[in-house]
Amino acid sequence: MPLQVSIVTAEREISARDDVQRLIVPTTEGQITLLPGHAALMASLDIGEMVAVAGGDREPMVVHGGFIQILHDQVTVLADAAESLDEIDEARAEEARIRATERIEGTVTLEEALDMARARFALLRAQARIRVLRKYRGI
Repeated sequence: MPLQVSIVTAEREISARDDVQRLIVPTTEGQITLLPGHAALMASLDIGEMVAVAGGDREPMVVHGGFIQILHDQVTVLADAAESLDEIDEARAEEARIRATERIEGTVTLEEALDMARARFALLRAQARIRVLRKYRGI
C-alpha cells in the first residue's frame, strides 16, 4: 500500500497524493526516506529538497522548515513554506542569495548581527531553491 502524503503551509495545501512509493525529506537530524510501512514518526523539517516518488515520476520541491508526521502510511507535512519547481524564479533566488551573502559578510554591530541571522536564513532558502532547480531542470 503506498503512502498518502499531504503537504500543507499556513497559506495553502500544496499537494495531496495517495500513490507515493517513497518520500525523501530534509529533517533537522538529516535526510530521511519514508517508505510504506514506516514506523510512526514525528520530526522537524529543515530547509531543503523534498522529493515524492510515485509511479516512476519524481515530484521535487523545496521546503523551508516545519514538521512531518507519519502514522499508518499517512504522511502529513506541515511546512513553514514550500515551493514546487514551477514556483521558483531562479533569477529572484540568485538575487536573494547575493544580497544575503553581502549582508553576512558586512556584519559588525549587534543590530547587524540580528540582520545577519535573517540573512543566513535567507541564504539557506535561496541556495535550496537554486540547488533544486538546477538538479531537476538540468541548469
